[in-house]
Amino acid sequence: MAKDNYGPPKVHLDSRRQRLTWVLGVSGLCVLFYVLGAWQNPAVPKSSGNVSNKIECDAANPLSNSRSTAVPLFSSSNAGLDFEARHQLDLNETLATVEKFQPCALNFSEYTPCQDRTRGRRFEREMLIYRERHCPEKDELIRCLIPAPPNYKTPFKWPQSRDYAWFDNIPHKELSIEKAVQNWVIVEGDRFRFPGGGTMFPRGADAYIDDINALISLTDGSIRTAIDTGCGVASFGAYLLKRDVITMSFAPRDTHEAQVQFALERGVPAMIGVIGSQRMPYPARAFDMAHCSRCLIPWFKNDGLYLIEVDRVLRPGGYWILSGPPIHWKKYYKGWERTQEDLKQEQDSIEDVAKHLCWKKVIENDDLAIWQKPINHIECIQSRKIHKTPHICKNDNADAAWYKKLEVCITPLPEVNNEEEVAGGELEKWPYRAFAVPPRISRGSIPGVTAENFEEDNQMWKERVTHYKRIVPPLPQGRYRNVMDMNANLGGFAAALIKYPVWVMNVVPVNSDRDTLGVIYERGFIGTYQDWCEAFSTYPRTYDLLHANGVFSTYQDRCDITYILLEMDRILRPQGTVIIRDIVEVLTKVKAITDGMRWKSQIMDHESGPFKPEKILVAVKTYWTAEPSKQD
Repeated sequence: MAKDNYGPPKVHLDSRRQRLTWVLGVSGLCVLFYVLGAWQNPAVPKSSGNVSNKIECDAANPLSNSRSTAVPLFSSSNAGLDFEARHQLDLNETLATVEKFQPCALNFSEYTPCQDRTRGRRFEREMLIYRERHCPEKDELIRCLIPAPPNYKTPFKWPQSRDYAWFDNIPHKELSIEKAVQNWVIVEGDRFRFPGGGTMFPRGADAYIDDINALISLTDGSIRTAIDTGCGVASFGAYLLKRDVITMSFAPRDTHEAQVQFALERGVPAMIGVIGSQRMPYPARAFDMAHCSRCLIPWFKNDGLYLIEVDRVLRPGGYWILSGPPIHWKKYYKGWERTQEDLKQEQDSIEDVAKHLCWKKVIENDDLAIWQKPINHIECIQSRKIHKTPHICKNDNADAAWYKKLEVCITPLPEVNNEEEVAGGELEKWPYRAFAVPPRISRGSIPGVTAENFEEDNQMWKERVTHYKRIVPPLPQGRYRNVMDMNANLGGFAAALIKYPVWVMNVVPVNSDRDTLGVIYERGFIGTYQDWCEAFSTYPRTYDLLHANGVFSTYQDRCDITYILLEMDRILRPQGTVIIRDIVEVLTKVKAITDGMRWKSQIMDHESGPFKPEKILVAVKTYWTAEPSKQD
């Protein structure tokens, strides 16, 4: 019998085996190289803790008189961040045109562009218009770096900074002389001491706040946000912080030199501002409490226009506290060098305006008088039959507050169904308020934002701040105190920092698609409106950390982003840190500019990994100061 011929099938089988072996071999190599690549380039860089030891030593010893010249570096796990390798062409093309910015003259060291006194003199004095925001025209913009004064030192860490500041950082003795008997500020050698005194609280801010707390509760969580008009050096706001009340201290740049600068140097929230002819840059129903301690505002003049503005920013049920003239005038009129008739007429006029605003006087006790805004306007609308003026505003955006003229009309509250309902919705008590869904969201007042979006935003920022702790190790260590979020959205960044010894100025750009500043206040945080094509209302060197999420994408077609970065440099303290989130194309432009600004910066991958188009630029402003003048 002939043998069957299986030759050709055997050859076919061997060929299939070879191909299978080849496929498996290639697959195995791919897996091996992928694992090796992932091991060498992790998505989230590990912290190397690379922070200057000298900074931490000086910061830990607030009474040290040696100035720190070391630069705090951010942790970056350099081997794992190959951004420049992937984008070398973009960076090289941009770096070829780097502009080196020179220091401004020493007389610019306290330059406040939009509150410049020389420019202010061009405007009328009526209603303090000359003290309002008047920003430079394009041909007046300066293109240099604002210098720190000679011998500038790293500020004291909180809470020591509440009581101490270096004299060289704010070399002004005017307040210590003019307010010597009132204990605002005292010069002691090379530093200032803030004993907590004030014009109307000779026993100190702590005792004064205790007096208020005996009349209305400041410690049960119902009062969280406050505004202090005419704040002095902000001792009222400074001592409210330990009661979990955060205060927007608000004062003009006036003859009392550097009030707001002192406040921010102490680590207390503050802004330059004045109630003049325009609304304050805050939304309606923002503050739980407003305070004036001899703030010299003529509340009853101009048909009560200034109290009407306080009414706009007070939440339903909020309190207005007044101490000083004309309160308790029968006892103090001789010391105030005013006649009894004059003081009585002023108090009667204030009482009359408050009544027309539908406020209820809660109590007048010794030097203090407290009024309360109604929780809704049902009764107030009915009272218009008796009180014809001021009328309730119509067709008005109550939150509009950027260069918005004051009007003699009552800002309407949201409608309610009965007299017991709180207009706009009742707020949770602090600290639950920080993470409870704000009424403006639950009621659908913010287009496109739901309760689910709110929760997702909180979770996202919790994860992002966890990542920031890795790449900026000083963040949880008390290195920073004054923080600004330049594009705050719903306030998620501030909420994620709530356990750290910081406060956050939440900025909502006026160019945003939606106005969320009211949401931020409902959460128990503070903030302001701002157009970043203009300067911010603060002194130089008043913030430790600036956070800019999508700011430059928003503004790159509106104005020259170089001036935004120069403004950031102006308000950032030496050795302060900047975190900028944006798309890679924008960040390469930003980095090219900051490389000429004496910043040390690095572009890092997104916390989710290298394939995200959004990147993170972390920068540190290096320490440098102006040269002493020959006169000095």
